[in-house]
Amino acid sequence: MKCPFCSHPDTQVVETRESEDGGFIRRRRRCGGCDKRFTTYERPEVSFPTIVKKDGRRIEYERAKLLGSFQIALRKRPVSTERIDKAIDRIEDRLLNVGTREIDSSRLGELVMEELKGMDKVGYIRFASVYRSFEDVDDFKSIMDEMRAPK
Repeated sequence: MKCPFCSHPDTQVVETRESEDGGFIRRRRRCGGCDKRFTTYERPEVSFPTIVKKDGRRIEYERAKLLGSFQIALRKRPVSTERIDKAIDRIEDRLLNVGTREIDSSRLGELVMEELKGMDKVGYIRFASVYRSFEDVDDFKSIMDEMRAPK
């Protein structure tokens, strides 16, 4: 690794530590040219599929957007942040394992609905009302009937 101070091409790793959650590695380095020390962080790079919107636009996947959707659906509901994070982790695992470079936003919405259905019925109905563009009370009634139907 090149030194950020003097651009010397040879640096030595002095100390290596893994983060508590194993998400990254922190390395202390020493420059062989100027003898200054600096820190680098190594994180795995993962490529999520591109999200294809209904109008054909393509956008990059953003965890923050997905988290925002969960937070809106579950506002003032008794669901812990930990459960939301685990649900998002499961969705991300599925996105990484889908094996394609693109995924329709409708498929992503269905994944969110699957997670919400098992997490909180009110949150599920809130999300579904926006996601499926409910226009009247009958739309709410049909999804509630679907929730009550035996499996």
